[in-house]
Amino acid sequence: MMACLLRSRTRLIFRHALSAAAALAGGLTAVAAGAGQALAADAIAAPPLPPAALETVPVFTWSGPYIGAHTGYGWGDGDASAAGASASDNFDGWRIGGFAGYNWQMSSGFVAGIEGDVNYDWNRNRYPGGIDIDSGFSGSVRARAGFAFDRALLYAAGGWTATTVSIDGAGLNDDDMLNGWTIGAGLDYAFTDMVFGRVEYRYNDFGRGSLDGVRTDFNQSVINIGLGVKF
Repeated sequence: MMACLLRSRTRLIFRHALSAAAALAGGLTAVAAGAGQALAADAIAAPPLPPAALETVPVFTWSGPYIGAHTGYGWGDGDASAAGASASDNFDGWRIGGFAGYNWQMSSGFVAGIEGDVNYDWNRNRYPGGIDIDSGFSGSVRARAGFAFDRALLYAAGGWTATTVSIDGAGLNDDDMLNGWTIGAGLDYAFTDMVFGRVEYRYNDFGRGSLDGVRTDFNQSVINIGLGVKF
């Protein structure tokens, strides 16, 4: 009798334990499912991270306006002729001036531009009788074309040029403006994004004029060095 009672209670306790284990397992499964759904929802709701920013280095360009000043030396050759007689002399000296222009740079590195300049030459010659002859002020308007190699610009330039010539002394006092052409080549190099240096050679053929009835021809070779600012 006692043995039957113990077996009945044992079966009852075992059933309750199985029921409790099943309930616990179901609860854990529900919690895990809910947590998984919550994590999935968070993953869907989370915004995507922005792409990493790429640092871009600005590319130097020669495009834009610029101004500058230069100095140099000129080797001039003057010819005079009248009444079947002629004479020639050298008119050499230091010079100073300023320039301004505008460049357009293409994607290929080709650069086109236009430039104007004004100069003064110290090249006066004095002759017997107190006669002074010099050329004084000059200027030009030139087209430029070249190729840029990053901060170095190799160019050629040519166009119109003019200069004043004058004679004074011994009862003579006359001046004239000679008009002609100029051609040359040079190198601009940018030390910074704004400041650049320059060295160039130019040949100026100022053409023909007249001083006190004497036919006058003047040409000049020039080497300039300069400093400019681009905008």
